Amino acid sequence: MTIMRTSARVAALAAWVAMAPAARAQGYPFSQRSTLEQMVAFTKITIEYGRPVARGRTLFADSGLVPYGKVWHPGADSATRITFSHDVTLEDRPVPAGEYTVWLVPRGNGAKWTFILSKAAHVFHTPYPGEQHDFLRVDVAPERTSHMETLAFYFPVVLRDAATMNIHWGEWALPIHIKAGWRPPDDQ
Repeated sequence: MTIMRTSARVAALAAWVAMAPAARAQGYPFSQRSTLEQMVAFTKITIEYGRPVARGRTLFADSGLVPYGKVWHPGADSATRITFSHDVTLEDRPVPAGEYTVWLVPRGNGAKWTFILSKAAHVFHTPYPGEQHDFLRVDVAPERTSHMETLAFYFPVVLRDAATMNIHWGEWALPIHIKAGWRPPDDQ
């Protein structure tokens, strides 16, 4: 009886060991999560997002993964969240400190894309929460650049009180200009 139990345990352990790598691999998300923090003057900008991978797909096109003219969430899973610790101006428009989600409307033929900040800060990447939650909509010219396989938010320019935030995937980057709006009191 003891030999049979031991044999059964050994067989179960061998099966578990054989299946463990496959089970772990299946559990890995296709899009990894990322958090980026950037100080601009005394303002902390935090971006939390999922990073989808192009994997040879056509990204931006009328019939692409991201169709032209439709609201798109730049990220995966939970909607991309951006937080400003103090008031800022974004593309020369005032934005109060707080937490927002980021949405885009890409367009073809060299047309400007629409950058959207939504007050719906804790939502999934689909469906778009709707214009009633929009805080800001601004049109920005995209830039054709080198291929970025995995979606990335980054700051290629950071000055004393201003920065450029790029949203870059495939061969397109959208530069968003941010200026810190908070100033320390004069008596400090």
